[in-house]
Amino acid sequence: MAEEAGSGRGREQRGGEEAAERGPGAAYHMFVLMEDVLEKLKLLSYEEEALRRHNMRPLSRHYFALPTNPGEQFFMFCTLAAWLITKSGHPFEQPQEYDDPNAIISKILSELRSFGRPVDFPPSKLKAGYGEQACYVLDCLAEEALKYTGFSWKRPIYPTEELEEEEITEDDAELTLNKLEEEVVEEESDNEENFIDLNVLKAQTYKSGMSDSTKQEEILESTTDAAEWNLEVERVLPQLKVTVRTDNKDWRIHVDQMHQHKDGIESALKETRGYLDKLHNEISRTLEKINSREKYINNQLEHLVQEYRSAQALLSEAREKYQEGSGGVTERIKVLSEITEVLERVKQEMEEKGSSMTDGAPLVKIKQALTKLKQETIQMDIRIGVMEHTLLQSKLKEKSNMTRDMHATMIPETTLQVKVNCCFHLKFMN
Repeated sequence: MAEEAGSGRGREQRGGEEAAERGPGAAYHMFVLMEDVLEKLKLLSYEEEALRRHNMRPLSRHYFALPTNPGEQFFMFCTLAAWLITKSGHPFEQPQEYDDPNAIISKILSELRSFGRPVDFPPSKLKAGYGEQACYVLDCLAEEALKYTGFSWKRPIYPTEELEEEEITEDDAELTLNKLEEEVVEEESDNEENFIDLNVLKAQTYKSGMSDSTKQEEILESTTDAAEWNLEVERVLPQLKVTVRTDNKDWRIHVDQMHQHKDGIESALKETRGYLDKLHNEISRTLEKINSREKYINNQLEHLVQEYRSAQALLSEAREKYQEGSGGVTERIKVLSEITEVLERVKQEMEEKGSSMTDGAPLVKIKQALTKLKQETIQMDIRIGVMEHTLLQSKLKEKSNMTRDMHATMIPETTLQVKVNCCFHLKFMN
């Protein structure tokens, strides 16, 4: 557990160093990337084609940016990646829930490389199912799917500034007319005898706005009925309400708000200052009490502390002695193990020698060898006799031929052959 905690701290430190090298906004880059991915998935209508098929809920703005449920997030990442790859024109099998995650990740990254996208991170970053790497993979696959479907981004159309100015001038004119109408209504409520035609007043304000230099040449005379005018005023009065729109960009409003906040801060500070002073006094008192009690406890327990120190010194000495003794024991154990090994070897040699001395196998082998030698000697003697017999016959033939030539005496051949055979048999029997 300690090693895992150390490795986790090391990863956090490496992640912090990488974020510091990339800039202060690198930690929030995955949120922006996740929003882009969500917009691209909506353009590809992923809810109708991907989520309804697997009975899944739609994604939130920060689904793959923050860790919520790693197993669910990994399965959602694999299904969306497979759907985007098939949407891009490459056939890809839909991953199942019990498939090997390493194999699925390797297939997805190989398809991403086939699109020409760089992959400069280890595949283990995608096992969690969230993070900047998961958002990057989905963003690249969504872009490839949009390219394959023929979608193209268009330039934004901004409204012109002239229309805004015209709308502002129209709003100002309506405000001035509404104010004039309210003033007319108030004057009529004060004095009902003097009536002014509203249409004439609107025309007059319009003419005065168009040209300031024109002068009024004729006296205006009202031709309307007072009763009808009052009825018309009662009917139109609820609609003649001036609504002044507050502009939040006006510096006067900001100044007023600053003054209001300043007054509120000063009034709250007066109340909280007393509480803070009381809290400071109480904390200082408690600190003084703690210091005094600590000194008292140290004075009372000084002899116990000395005894504890002496016991620690004795314990350290005993530990040193134990370490020395344990070192000698280990050395003797090694020597004992070596001696036992030598003893076992000697025992094995003694057993082998004893078994060889009591065993009669060598004698049997010697007897068998002697019998074989006797048989071989008999066979050699027979062969030697045959060879001698053949040599003797050849010599006798030569000798008979020589005697026939020299003496020419007629000796029957059969008698000579019988004599030779008799000599050979006598020699063989001897």
